[in-house]
Formats: sequence, structure tokens, C-alpha cells
Amino acid sequence: MEYEKTVLDNGLRVVTSQMPYALSVSVAIFFSAGSRNEAREISGISHFIEHMLFKGTQKRPAAKDISEAVEGTGGVLNAETGKEITVYWAKVAHNHWPTAADVLTDILLHSQFDPVEIEKERKVIVEELNMLVDTPQDWVHVLFDETMWGDQPLGRDIAGTKESVRSITREQMLQYLHDRYLPGAAVIAVAGPLSHSQVVDTLEPLVREWRAAPVLAGEPTIIPPGETRVRLQQRKTEQAQVCIGYPGLSYVHPDRYALDLLNVVLGEGMSSRLFLEIREKRGLAYDVHSYINHYRDAGSAVIYAGVDPKRVDKTIEAALSEIDKIKENLPEYEVAKAKEFWKGRLLLRLEDTRSVASWLGGQELILDRIFTLQEVVKIIDSISVPDLHRVAREIFVHDRINLAVIGPFAKEERFRKLVKP
Repeated sequence: MEYEKTVLDNGLRVVTSQMPYALSVSVAIFFSAGSRNEAREISGISHFIEHMLFKGTQKRPAAKDISEAVEGTGGVLNAETGKEITVYWAKVAHNHWPTAADVLTDILLHSQFDPVEIEKERKVIVEELNMLVDTPQDWVHVLFDETMWGDQPLGRDIAGTKESVRSITREQMLQYLHDRYLPGAAVIAVAGPLSHSQVVDTLEPLVREWRAAPVLAGEPTIIPPGETRVRLQQRKTEQAQVCIGYPGLSYVHPDRYALDLLNVVLGEGMSSRLFLEIREKRGLAYDVHSYINHYRDAGSAVIYAGVDPKRVDKTIEAALSEIDKIKENLPEYEVAKAKEFWKGRLLLRLEDTRSVASWLGGQELILDRIFTLQEVVKIIDSISVPDLHRVAREIFVHDRINLAVIGPFAKEERFRKLVKP
């Protein structure tokens, strides 16, 4: 996968990958803005702003005008707020890509933040929060982050709280937009059957008025001290939701790829250890998997399972047993299989223009460089079994376990005993 990059006069980075065989073009605009940039009193403001940018501009006064501009061509327009990144994207048939570029830059630079629309959307986001809380298999991940990170931005839900969402003002939104939505803190990534010069020539006049300004530095994450943390939320549910995790690695840590490979072995796919042991062999859970979060100065490694409350103890014990095994026993053939799994999934993913745009933009934003597929494959192939054993022993430390549970249980102490070193 080849790519080209241009930095415009205002500091905005434009990266492209020409995909001559593609019938679509994906345009994605990435910002270094997310929930970890927020003070407690404005928690959820990044997500609120993301919603408001679809509510009307001078050129397209109503939300309907914005959505129809892209959907009227058969395209897709959406956005997502994360803890460190907010991305706005559109995917359209290749001949309609100038429309996608125009709509995205229009909503970023000319959104009106109409007070009436703000109050309507405030109610919508509160309902979104209600839906999240009422969905235990989703809420347990929020509860886990609270357990691990405590009272700092990484420990808060991306959408904020109902109290913070109800109190955020229009003036606070505009100030946050002024401080965070800066060309020097943004990347536009485009993938499809277009040359780099075509993309730059189209985008440059659309963003010419976007003025450069100093980018604010983010607050560092406080890594939790080595101790076990347990959080139980008692609910009358038919299924218990469980997250077990450990502090992980940042996305610039030299061992991040080794940890990602351990995660493949442990809990990605139907041939992973957790799936085979907990679902196939013991029949304890329908959904059991693991995942990794990387942030700029921190990270986490997490196991999730949804189980019958009567089997929750056995499930936690089984998961911890697999953690212990992976620190001591990793046959070469299993590591080789995991490498092929990972490389194969990468190849499948990068057939799509949206995935390629995400690959380009995400890396350029957070790493200030882009690893090609070939470079990543070389890194994966270079990881050895001793590397994996070392990283597993450094990360999966029993006295650093964090456990979050939602279910019909009365006492937290029973779970403390289960994960006690």
C-alpha cells in the first residue's frame, strides 16, 4: 500500500492512497480531540460537538440538508468520538467524492450551533446515555474503565454523564471547538481511485480559511499503582457481565505489537484460547473475547465474558487460568497461527477504501508517521516466543487485576477473593 502526504500552509496534513481498482472514495477527517481532553464539568463535550456538526451550516441550514447531500448520492456520512480521537467520514461512489469533501469541510468550518438545535440534541444524548446504562453488556466496559482509571478522563464515559450533558453551554462548545479543532491537530485521509494532486487541488480551497493556531498539550494519564481493584454493580439480570483487565501499553511502546499478538492468542476469534476453553470446552459463555486499548501514554488489556450468574466464579477462574498458562506455555505453532490470523485480517481489512483511509489518518495523527502494511507484517514476523513470554509476565500481573461485574450479586467481597493474588 503506497501513500502520499502534503502539509498545507495552515499545518493541515493531507494523506492519500490511490486505489485504482476501487469504485468508492472514502474521506476521513481526524482530530486530536476526545474525552480525555475534557475537564469533569464538561465531560462529554467532544461527543456533543460531534452531534452538533450535523445540525446545520450556512450553506446547508438543516440536518436534512447535510444528510441528503451525501445520502442522495448513495453515500454514507458518519462520525465517531473516542477517548483521544474524533473522526468525521464519508464514503461515496468515486464520481461523487467532491461532494463528500465539500460536506465534511462545510460542517467542520461553518456549523451554526443553533441554540434550539443544541437543546433538542441535549435530550437526544441523554437518551443515548440511558440506552447505554440499560445495556449491561456495553455498560460493563464503562464500569471497567472507571475501575481501572478512577477519577481522570480515561475513567469517564466518552458521552459524559446526564448531569454534565445537561450543563454544557453553547459558549463552552464554541471555545472547545476554537481550542481543539485546529488544522495542526487534524489529518484528512482520502482513499480511492484518485491521484494525490487531485485530492490536494480539491481540498485546498475548501480549507483555505481555516487558520492555524497553537495546539494545546494534553494532560498526562496517571498510571494506577499496583493493586487489585474490584467493582460490582448489582442488577437483576439474567446474565452476568464481566470484564477482567490489566494496565497495558501506549501505542508508541516498543512492545505494543507483542501485546497485540498475545491478545490474538488469548481472545480473538473462534480458535483463541478463551473461546476454546470457556465456550467450546466448558460451555460457560456465549460471548467471550479479549481486546487491547492503546493510548498515547497508557493502555489496557481486557477480557470480557457474558455468563450465567451461577457460573460466574468458574468463568473468572477459567479466564485467570488461561492468563497463567499464556505466561508459561506458548508453542511455536500456536504463535505462527496467530501471526497468520493477524496478517490475514489486516489484508482483508485493507481492501476497503474506508479502512485504508482510517489506517492512514489514524496513524498519521497519533504517530506522526504511517507504517505500511509491509512494515507491520515485518514487525509481526519478528516477534519471538521469548518476547511474548516476557511481555505476558510484565503485563498480566495478579496484583494489578481490575475486575468489573454487573449482575444479581449482593457482595463485592466474593469477587475480591476470586482475584486475590
